[in-house]
Amino acid sequence: MTRPYRGRFAPTPSGPLHFGSMIAAIGSFCDARASGGSWLVRIDDIDTPRVVPGVADDILRTLEAFTLEWDGRAVYESQNRDAFHGALHSLRTAGHVFACSCSRREISEAGVAGPEGRVYPGTCRHGLRPGGSVRSLRLRVEEESATGFADALQGPISQDLSAEVGDFVVYRSDSIFSYHLACVVGDAHQSITHVVRGADLIGSTPRQIYLQRLLNLPTPCYLHLPVATNSHGEKLSKQTRATPVDPARAGQTIYAVLAFLGQQPPAELANWSARDAMEWAVNSWRRENLPAAAAIELPLPYQSTDKT
Repeated sequence: MTRPYRGRFAPTPSGPLHFGSMIAAIGSFCDARASGGSWLVRIDDIDTPRVVPGVADDILRTLEAFTLEWDGRAVYESQNRDAFHGALHSLRTAGHVFACSCSRREISEAGVAGPEGRVYPGTCRHGLRPGGSVRSLRLRVEEESATGFADALQGPISQDLSAEVGDFVVYRSDSIFSYHLACVVGDAHQSITHVVRGADLIGSTPRQIYLQRLLNLPTPCYLHLPVATNSHGEKLSKQTRATPVDPARAGQTIYAVLAFLGQQPPAELANWSARDAMEWAVNSWRRENLPAAAAIELPLPYQSTDKT
């Protein structure tokens, strides 16, 4: 039996929403509403050193200004630590987790190159080195652990976790759960059936599916939207100082996002109210029009950065 569509948007409160953020927000919202489904908001505030005070409230106000109205209440991952601890305990009890004393420098020197940096060489798999102190808990990735899935936009994706990633961190010594564990448990806790997000996270999905299988959790359907890049090929992000969106120009932003996603909005939509623009967006949403690309360079007017 098919489960009712439940989608979500899970921003990190490290900075205000920018054009790149709105691609994921509007894309996930439209896909959920066009399917007659629910759309939830989850604030990814588990990595506390990255959290900027007041930004979570600013994100919610921005979503409201764009009339991206979520179902239920907004959930904060920091309030779900008991569930994360429970998942970690299950993994440790089953022997899937081990303590690691390796620093990033040591991994960089000993690991081989992988798609996302150095592959963990398995140094502490069979115990800490003499005198080593625990820096993290890692998930033991078994050999020949090819993990694949069919992305609804990008097509078949497969990754050999053992060769390309290695044993990966699920918990740090500063009491921070990894993004992968928090994401998997958070999605299961909210009964998420569809994850629509940026293609910059497509490489994370095999790790999350691997965790779902170990924890006996359902795997959602995935759709990874193209990310917006500047003329240097850099993803628009807080790190590249992307300009925050202006709620007073919501119609223009919605128009630009829909055009970026191949939805062919009418030119006059840029002058509509946010509510009217989003109503058109949901009613006219066509998955088949989405560009199957990992990244697309934005037109120059949308590449501006905040220089303050």
